[in-house]
Amino acid sequence: MPATPQARTPRRSARRRVVATDRVEELLHQASDIVLTEGFTSVTMDELAQRLGCSKATLYSVAGSKEQLVQAITRRFFIEAAAEIEAKVDAESDARQRIRTYLSGVGAAMRRHSPAFYDDMVSYAPTARLYRRNSDAAARRVHELIDEGVRAGNFRNLNGTFAAHVVAVAIDALQSGQLLESTGLSAGDAFSELGDLLLDGLSR
Repeated sequence: MPATPQARTPRRSARRRVVATDRVEELLHQASDIVLTEGFTSVTMDELAQRLGCSKATLYSVAGSKEQLVQAITRRFFIEAAAEIEAKVDAESDARQRIRTYLSGVGAAMRRHSPAFYDDMVSYAPTARLYRRNSDAAARRVHELIDEGVRAGNFRNLNGTFAAHVVAVAIDALQSGQLLESTGLSAGDAFSELGDLLLDGLSR
């Protein structure tokens, strides 16, 4: 009588460790520096753990998989950038300067990551969705700032409405990469240029 086959035990991923919150934040910050500089398609969890000076199990306490880690880093990047930009916008009272500060702030934030990260981000569906969501939010925010300027009498009404839609189209072209390819600009430089172009057109 043949022996009954033994049930195969599924392979387990590295076991997670319970790590202090401060250490998790530190590892996430350090991993962010690497990923934003080098991109994420060519970096494995093993390599990250080695470079961060921690075990793979400890790294899995930060995120359960490389995919989750990449999304956490991307999400964190946009949240922190948005908070920093809005703080600077709130410090401005002039309608023109608020828009310039916002768009130049987006440009500065986009310069903090490398072209390698940008290419990886827009090529990987989950991070591309995060980028799209934040691009849409940026277009809505510029629309709000233009409306504020129109109500205050700083901008022409018809041109303000039109400009808001133009900004949305421009940001969409930036997100798709179409505008970057045709101009040779980086995403960061393109957002800064958009601010200058927009405000010159909105002036009374």
